[in-house]
Amino acid sequence: MSRKLLLNIVAGLIGFVLTFLANNGQNLLGTSLIRGMYGFIIWFVLAFFLRWVLGFIIGKEASDPEAGLFDNGESLGGKLDISTPEEDQELKDLLTPKREAVSEETGGFTPLQPPKLVSMKDPEELAKAVRHLKEE
Repeated sequence: MSRKLLLNIVAGLIGFVLTFLANNGQNLLGTSLIRGMYGFIIWFVLAFFLRWVLGFIIGKEASDPEAGLFDNGESLGGKLDISTPEEDQELKDLLTPKREAVSEETGGFTPLQPPKLVSMKDPEELAKAVRHLKEE
């Protein structure tokens, strides 16, 4: 008998015992045994399903029954190989300013002079406009 099947049988027996003990006091012996068998089948299937889900999550292949949960980094996600292209020269060009560009930028610089948004109207006219808007 394989180890996986033995694990499912043990889980089924635990389900049988728990179900049988829970039903023995309230039901007849035959009914408790039948319900215990149902508990065995359900726990057996649940153990199989749980092992399958955990195997899928871990990434263990179903075709290799002898492989353990951890096989020294040979499973999926065990290795990480990242390499980036060499960009040393491009990075140096970006960090060091060019002599010609520096001289052109400093000579042609003119500060921004935005137009002023100040109204040249008489303060009395503005006060009349605000009073008129307030009345409406």
